[in-house]
Amino acid sequence: MNKTNLLNVVVVIIGAAIIFLGLNIGLGGIKTLGWQSTRDFVAITDAATFHAQDSHIRFIGGVWFAVGAVFVIGGFALRRLRPTLIILSAMITIAGLFRLSGLDTEVLFSAAIAPSLTFELVGFPLLAWWLMASGKRDTQIIKGVQSQ
Repeated sequence: MNKTNLLNVVVVIIGAAIIFLGLNIGLGGIKTLGWQSTRDFVAITDAATFHAQDSHIRFIGGVWFAVGAVFVIGGFALRRLRPTLIILSAMITIAGLFRLSGLDTEVLFSAAIAPSLTFELVGFPLLAWWLMASGKRDTQIIKGVQSQ
């Protein structure tokens, strides 16, 4: 398997994982912590505010689903969607930085958050770099073919 095919597969797998997470939050909402938990973990004291915030969380889950769909499509149309995938990777990294605003290292380095934070702050910048490097390889190949 060459580097480009491996990158395509990685992008599709990442997209599928993001789609799953988007469905998890978008369809599960706040009350059940998505599909991650079978127990309620929130006591609702203000129903109107809760339902408004739950709607916002479901919307964000839908956005996350759409981001995953772009990654999956990008795995099949890498040349066309490469710049978009690089931008989405940067956006995910920036969003990961926002986690740090909680200033609670016990939560950030917990088993519940640390793997996601690692992917956001290390994995997605590496993916963006890989996407950029593969674009340079494609450009060099295209220039080589055109000059022949």
